[in-house]
Amino acid sequence: MTTPKGPQLALLPSAAEDAASPRAQVLQPSGWPMPKGYANGMAAEGRIVVTGGVIGWDAQERLVDGFVAQVRQTLSNIAEILADAGARPEHLVRLTWYVVDMEEYLTSLKELGKIYRAAFGTHYPAMALVQVVRLVEKAARVEIEATAVIPR
Repeated sequence: MTTPKGPQLALLPSAAEDAASPRAQVLQPSGWPMPKGYANGMAAEGRIVVTGGVIGWDAQERLVDGFVAQVRQTLSNIAEILADAGARPEHLVRLTWYVVDMEEYLTSLKELGKIYRAAFGTHYPAMALVQVVRLVEKAARVEIEATAVIPR
């Protein structure tokens, strides 16, 4: 019998998991430090819901002013798209954030954490953050893509 090489993975139930409705599982390799505000990986089975790049404008395509306000509106827009598919924030398995100014993001972390928890609670999917030169809408400061899996 051989011993597997590489880190061992721990499958952690998400905060919203219950026996009647299986949810996505957080993947946390043993010995790795616990990430703060995101997961290293997620595993899920079910119906996949994917958004396009969502920005911080309202239903009339008016972009709100400021980075933090745009994040708030973007997360609200994502929640609405998920709801349209019958998904909830705890079904999120991945978020990819595109920001035009990394410093603007980093200096807003505390406020962004509050906004995130208000929109999605304490469910933290796998996330990536990418700085880009600009977004299609010139005044947009952030764009987020979301992937959710609705359990069967």
